[in-house]
Amino acid sequence: MKLKQLGSNTTQVTYDLHTGPMDILFSYETPVAAWLPNRGYIRTQKKFSPTTTKHINQWLQGAEAYEVPQSDIEELVS
Repeated sequence: MKLKQLGSNTTQVTYDLHTGPMDILFSYETPVAAWLPNRGYIRTQKKFSPTTTKHINQWLQGAEAYEVPQSDIEELVS
């Protein structure tokens, strides 16, 4: 597992899986988006603060992301 501080209150955690790396974006202490091997980007459907939305959009850099329930993203880190 690798932890990378991306900015104020924004962190990326990378897990090395047998299928490839999985990146999870945390805004404050909440996982809100991820890059999954063989699936691509996902982002939460849940509406958080404008700042968290900004964190997600900056991390995605315009990439297409599927919206999924927040529980799906939380399951990735449990």
